[in-house]
Amino acid sequence: SQSVSQYRHDGRRERACAAGQRALEPHVVAPAPRAVHRHRHTCLSVSQSVTTMSAASGRGRPEHRAPPEIFYGVDEAAKYTRSTRMHAVQQQLTARAVELLNLNADDGPLMLLDLGCGTGLSGDVLTSAGHHWLGVDISQAMLDVAVDERVDGDVALVALGQGLPLRSGMFDGAVSISCVQWLCNADRRAHEPRRRLAAFFRTLYASLVRGARAVLQFYPENAAQLELITHTALRCGFTGGTVVDFPNSTKAKKFYLVLFAGVAAPRLPPPRDDVDTSDFTPHTAAT
Repeated sequence: SQSVSQYRHDGRRERACAAGQRALEPHVVAPAPRAVHRHRHTCLSVSQSVTTMSAASGRGRPEHRAPPEIFYGVDEAAKYTRSTRMHAVQQQLTARAVELLNLNADDGPLMLLDLGCGTGLSGDVLTSAGHHWLGVDISQAMLDVAVDERVDGDVALVALGQGLPLRSGMFDGAVSISCVQWLCNADRRAHEPRRRLAAFFRTLYASLVRGARAVLQFYPENAAQLELITHTALRCGFTGGTVVDFPNSTKAKKFYLVLFAGVAAPRLPPPRDDVDTSDFTPHTAAT
């Protein structure tokens, strides 16, 4: 099968591809069909929320309908490709995440990690900002679209709940759009959410250079889930906290977990409180 690097046409892109390949641990880089590198361990399925709630309270949430690798199958991937609305919302959320990363323009192109990259919509924003990136996701169908669209980053099939199979200190920052809440679901007793979150945050912390930020936009189902995600991140070495944009709007409220690796957390960036026009809540797959 063709590798993503074969789509590159200039030296800068080839160097970015090589950096993405080096970020993956050697034992998990076995190529899979359609230029996506497959994690050697079996990806976990998730479907059932671990938080106590009534069945009716979460019927509209994708994570209560099916495991992410099933929910985000071929049909859903095609919707992402066709929907101009989805493109606009994903770009808006990613642009805000990049803003919260507070990257230094003088450092030149940086190597970023896109957690739950889906079809590459968020990665396009990273490319437009002049950075290189590696995207990981659990949905083969979504990654197939990313490869077909010839995204400028590299992509890999990874289950975040098993931890990131990445080299230490490889990334200058990380973003994630609408996926961390999936780690709070489980369909087997062995899929304990605290362990899944801990494996994710521990390996994310290790993959970042000291002083780097990770900005994770997500949709907590309730206060207990928000506390579980935030507390687990802090226990794994991160400092930081949650920035809530449009806090007075039930519909437009957006949660961003802003994390700092290896440094005392500076003051968190201020939230946005102007009128937000988003009326769609996307959820991408990455667990």
